[in-house]
Amino acid sequence: MTPFTRVEGRAYVLPLSNVDTDLIIPAEHLKTIRRSGLGSHAFEALRSVPGNTFDDPVNADAPIIVALDNFGCGSSREHAAWALADLGVRAVIAPSFSDIFAGNAFKNGIAAVELDHSAVETLLHAARKHSIAVDLEAMTVTSSAGDHFTFSMDRFRRECLLAGLDEIALTLTHEPAIRAYEQRVGI
Repeated sequence: MTPFTRVEGRAYVLPLSNVDTDLIIPAEHLKTIRRSGLGSHAFEALRSVPGNTFDDPVNADAPIIVALDNFGCGSSREHAAWALADLGVRAVIAPSFSDIFAGNAFKNGIAAVELDHSAVETLLHAARKHSIAVDLEAMTVTSSAGDHFTFSMDRFRRECLLAGLDEIALTLTHEPAIRAYEQRVGI
């Protein structure tokens, strides 16, 4: 996983609540177990609407999504996080997230950044013309319009994202101790 320290750029503006995993990646694309190739199908229903945020050339390769409450609700499909990662998204900013989605996002190197409604509304407006930056070291979200917000995040998830380690990679950092234990107990 690529370490996440700071991500800056344009943001997809998604002023919707309850963005469910079926909207993020439609069910017909769940037959794969590959993490790559799903980004082109992310938000297909929204992309069918002319003038949508995802196909706006100004937002090409945007690393951030700004949305409203309960982002990632619905099913537990990890494909939603895979699709966002493949799309190039490294952070989603919203007032709240589905717990399962937030966990899947973390496991795929995406920061789920919770800010209060007022901050998110401000960013939804700012993101239409300005860049947004998520700084995980400083725990801040800023906009080039001058907005500045702080956020909190589970310490374990923050440290893993900063180091670029998912749970498996983190476990493997203890490989010498695991081998020593296995030898000691005769495994």
